[in-house]
Amino acid sequence: MSAHDISDGAASPTGKGRVQVGDAAPDFALPTQSGTLVRLSDFLGKQAVVLYFYPKDNTSGCTAEACAFRDSYEVFKDAGAEVIGVSSDSEESHQQFAAQHRLPFVLLSDRDGELRKRYGVATTFGLVPGRVTYIIDKQGIVRHIFSSQLNVQKHVTEALQTLRTL
Repeated sequence: MSAHDISDGAASPTGKGRVQVGDAAPDFALPTQSGTLVRLSDFLGKQAVVLYFYPKDNTSGCTAEACAFRDSYEVFKDAGAEVIGVSSDSEESHQQFAAQHRLPFVLLSDRDGELRKRYGVATTFGLVPGRVTYIIDKQGIVRHIFSSQLNVQKHVTEALQTLRTL
């Protein structure tokens, strides 16, 4: 599997074209800001995952969202979850973005948008990549999905509320 491969070509496990609550989350293997390959399966049986897709590094909404996840990162860790951000930005862009804002979690580079497509993350007005957060339990099942392009703080609060029920 290359650094940018997604585990198989299916749009979603249910065949509906997008991942839904109750579905097994599609696995992936993508590079982080440091070039390390990360797979969702690395976390199975160990911890829940907060997988959040965002449009672009260094834009106001994406910076606010990343910093909100950063500011609550220890709460996520205490709840038994790892936070993972995903956008189509390069590893180098992610490296700069993470360093500038002291982000303690990994950012994955989905350069061709394949993972975004696998999860069915829609665009806003057909132009801007969507902002969607998936809460995935230790067994790899999607337990909650939150989508909002503008309410960036609510991605954090929704994720924490869901983790508390797992």
